Amino acid sequence: MIRLKRIHCLLALAASILLLASCEGNANEQAQAEKASSEQRISQPPVQPVITRDGRNVHIAMTAQVTDVEISKGVFYNAWTFNGTVPGPVLHVKEGDTIHFTLHNMDPDVPHSMDFHAVHAAPSKKFIDIMPGEQGSFSYSADTPGVFMYHCGTKPVLAHIANGMYGMIIVEPKDGYPSDNEIDREYTIVQSEWYKEQDFEDFLNGEPEYVVFNGTDYSLSQPPLLAKVGDTVRIYINNAGPNEVSSFHIVGTIMDRVYLDGNPRNILYGMQTILLPASGGAIVEFTVTEAGDYPIVTHQFDHATKGAVGILRVTADGMDNGDPVSGH
Repeated sequence: MIRLKRIHCLLALAASILLLASCEGNANEQAQAEKASSEQRISQPPVQPVITRDGRNVHIAMTAQVTDVEISKGVFYNAWTFNGTVPGPVLHVKEGDTIHFTLHNMDPDVPHSMDFHAVHAAPSKKFIDIMPGEQGSFSYSADTPGVFMYHCGTKPVLAHIANGMYGMIIVEPKDGYPSDNEIDREYTIVQSEWYKEQDFEDFLNGEPEYVVFNGTDYSLSQPPLLAKVGDTVRIYINNAGPNEVSSFHIVGTIMDRVYLDGNPRNILYGMQTILLPASGGAIVEFTVTEAGDYPIVTHQFDHATKGAVGILRVTADGMDNGDPVSGH
């Protein structure tokens, strides 16, 4: 009986050693896989766009690249980007300009392209894919004023937008807006969504983990936007999606004027909320009459709770008083 117990103990010890070796092997394999993954992950430093004007010709050179971007405090996403930021740079041209655009694809693995909503162009000729390491140049006329989205148009478009390849282009009317001389402050806001990192199934069928303004859940509140009591504020707003609509609302005021899609002919008055479809834009203008913090939100509050909140801080002198942010 003693001998049998000893045999059982030896067998149990051998099994433990084998299990420990197996665990160590699995841990080593996992560590090696993680190391290989981290070595494959690239993050290219942001690159400033090159924009020059020669009369009515505007030359714009941009990059398509992969860059780690912070979407919440301490939370980073390995994004597909224009110029290393999400959203990409805000572009300004004037009605009647000709845009001469060059895209340099710095992504070593994936083709990318540019789809400008602000132009008339044959997509099969002027929104074509640029292969990794290559560049392409195209020209367009900007004949319609407004606030437009731009984004990568490479298939599947959903993956490229959800991974961060979008931005705003403003085409200023040749005669300006009727309210130009009343505006004291101007801001640009792009609403969008973040899903599980580079997970197409989640892009397709999931719910966004974050819904954000200007790429993060904090950039419009830490620090807040600023205005002075009595200022008339203009906001250029675009909803990049890719999937959700925006019910754009400013708590504590009424939008005196709204130019739908930023076109001066599409004017509405006295609006409380503006519905923006995916890719839709607008210009909203309002006057702040009292000091305090005015939350800027999508009134779909499941999305506001996920991050789509900004703060407009109004003070007597238009400076930040340093108070804790009061918001939704």
